[in-house]
Amino acid sequence: MNFSAKNVGSTDKFLRAVLGTLLMIGALLGYGVWMWIGLIPLATALIGSCPIYSLLGISTCSVKK
Repeated sequence: MNFSAKNVGSTDKFLRAVLGTLLMIGALLGYGVWMWIGLIPLATALIGSCPIYSLLGISTCSVKK
């Protein structure tokens, strides 16, 4: 399994970045320590690779021909 391969497409990246940012803002505003879990989707959006997608063989990247 190649965990460094890009497997997160542009729409997926956008949604992960938005969700991660909102969760971290919630954590900063005091809505709960658990909201720091937003670091995970934000990091995978920035890196462009999701380890869980790699394990499951999923990719939301468009295929280039």
